[in-house]
Amino acid sequence: MLFRYSRFAFLFRAAAGKLLNTPGTEKSYKATAACLGKGKTGGNSMMERAVVRCVPSESKLCISFNLEGSQKCMQRDQNELLGRVLARIATNAQKGRTKAKKSKKNRTEEAAAVVPLVQLSYGDKVVAENVINTDAWQDGAVLQVGDVKYLVERNPPTFKDMELPGYIMAGFPVCPKLQIEFGELEQSDFQWYKQAMGSASADGAVESCWVEAGNERVFIPTNSDIGLKLKLKCRPGNNQRYGVARELEVNCTVEAGPGTCAFDNRHLYTKKVTDESMIRVVSYNILADTYAQTDYSKNVLFPYCAPYALQIDYRQNLIKKELTGYNADIICLQEVDKTVFSDSLSPVLDVFGLEGVYRLKEKQHEGVSTFFRRSKFSLLSQHDIIFTEALLSDPLHKDLLENLCLYPAAKEKFLQRSSVLQVCVLQSTKDPSRKICVANTHLYFHPKGANIRLLQIAVALSHIRHVACDMYPAIPVIFCGDFNSTPSTGLYSFMKSGTISEDHEDWVSNGEEEQCNMSLTHPLKLQSACGEPAYTNYVGGFHGCLDYIFIDSTRFEVEQVIPMPSHEEVTTHHALPSVSYPSDHIALVCDTKWK
Repeated sequence: MLFRYSRFAFLFRAAAGKLLNTPGTEKSYKATAACLGKGKTGGNSMMERAVVRCVPSESKLCISFNLEGSQKCMQRDQNELLGRVLARIATNAQKGRTKAKKSKKNRTEEAAAVVPLVQLSYGDKVVAENVINTDAWQDGAVLQVGDVKYLVERNPPTFKDMELPGYIMAGFPVCPKLQIEFGELEQSDFQWYKQAMGSASADGAVESCWVEAGNERVFIPTNSDIGLKLKLKCRPGNNQRYGVARELEVNCTVEAGPGTCAFDNRHLYTKKVTDESMIRVVSYNILADTYAQTDYSKNVLFPYCAPYALQIDYRQNLIKKELTGYNADIICLQEVDKTVFSDSLSPVLDVFGLEGVYRLKEKQHEGVSTFFRRSKFSLLSQHDIIFTEALLSDPLHKDLLENLCLYPAAKEKFLQRSSVLQVCVLQSTKDPSRKICVANTHLYFHPKGANIRLLQIAVALSHIRHVACDMYPAIPVIFCGDFNSTPSTGLYSFMKSGTISEDHEDWVSNGEEEQCNMSLTHPLKLQSACGEPAYTNYVGGFHGCLDYIFIDSTRFEVEQVIPMPSHEEVTTHHALPSVSYPSDHIALVCDTKWK
């Protein structure tokens, strides 16, 4: 008879599960394993672990356990009969024991004499060998191989990937990149250790030891940790049980930080998360590593910046500290490397309650990302576009495309650009009737590309209007980004006034050959929440205001604009970026309030 879910087996599994799976110390697991292992031969009351990973969408399951001192990871078909797996385990066990014998004579005798008992039981019944794997390997089952018993854990919480930063500084947050399966990071345990020098041994050598340093997912080393290594022990968990703990040691030692950073004083205004009536918004071009590491950047754009301060491992420390210190509700970032988003920003901002989405530029290694506070917002939908694709294929832009076709040179230049628009519709977790259309972009950079930027913003505003007015009638807009346009440009005027004439000088910004004169309008009522700062970009050869947070003036009002760094702070190391500031742009931060 096939071994299925009998009532007895179900009750046994439920009872064992209550003992085995309750989060707490490992003592609960050991006590349960010892209890279930009573009566096994060899006098060892502690069972080994046999971890089974079985996912319905996959054809194979994985059985991991330690056999004769060797870690086994058996990949078997889910529909395979149990008897074939047990036979393979028996063969492996027999080979392992044979190899342990030193002489050929003993190996021969052992191979002939020892055929270990291998069986799987569940409750007080042996599982029949004609049961398929997916039904046989259940939580709480016991695998016996000779005298050794293994408690089967099916799909326990597991860390599939763990990684720590390659550069750590005192005073800056350290957060692991973790990929968890069958668990939740919020239900997992974390224990940080720092290296300490132990007592001298008999030969005079001083051995190092590890002392506990913290028990949160994020750890901030202090100046007393400079020169020491760190280690992290993680135990994955869910609301029922814990999985196998893993340890990870940092390859580097803690380095000294740069001291006071230009953003530290700004954090004095953002110590707490805002209340439900407010929304703190950040817009920030964080300088993509793919651009910071070019010879042009090192020798022409940022020759004043120490080479080590341009390294992404160094800059990430500053960026993470700066962003987490703002306690923002919405963060719109530009020039975000794909790996920086996934490996650095997402893990640390997740700890601080923010969830993020990413949009890669077409044929580029960087893009834009938007983070939102989970306690205040949920992501209702996304409506990202690539400007070139939208212009060519979306009927929304039919008239614009027809007009642009009259100017072939400008059209060709526009279609060469890879810029994107990220659009997220967020819904309030406290008041579902409140929704916000959050847009994020990074427009064409060239100083003579004002005409192309006007075309890009025309596509962007038309698309935003469609989302905020047609798809979700009358929801307010927050539009952030690096617009690469100063307040004196036609683009800035167009954003605020809703109109630009066909004879504006920006239509011929790159000469008459690429001119594309046309009149544009949009219905959105937008204002620059942070006004017109003297500059948001400050490099050796240029400084000016290029970044903005535009808000719907009919639905939001500005409560507070976080002061920009002083000119002395910005120019302490000549210009940006520097050892104390990670980007050539300055973050815009403001608190807005629902009207």
